[in-house]
Amino acid sequence: MKAREIRDLALSDVAMKLAEARDEYSKMKLNHAVSPLENPAKIKDLRRTIARLNTILCEMSANTTN
Repeated sequence: MKAREIRDLALSDVAMKLAEARDEYSKMKLNHAVSPLENPAKIKDLRRTIARLNTILCEMSANTTN
């Protein structure tokens, strides 16, 4: 998910997407530990998406408190 797409979402939607991404990341890591994934680069992409979501969520919450 691109940063521009995330910024277009509402604050609650970003928080929901972050929770979903974290759940998916933990499942993906567990599956990869049991048997190798077909494309392990997806783990890295998902980790970066989580970081983007966190960053934009912090930016949005800082803007609403000011």
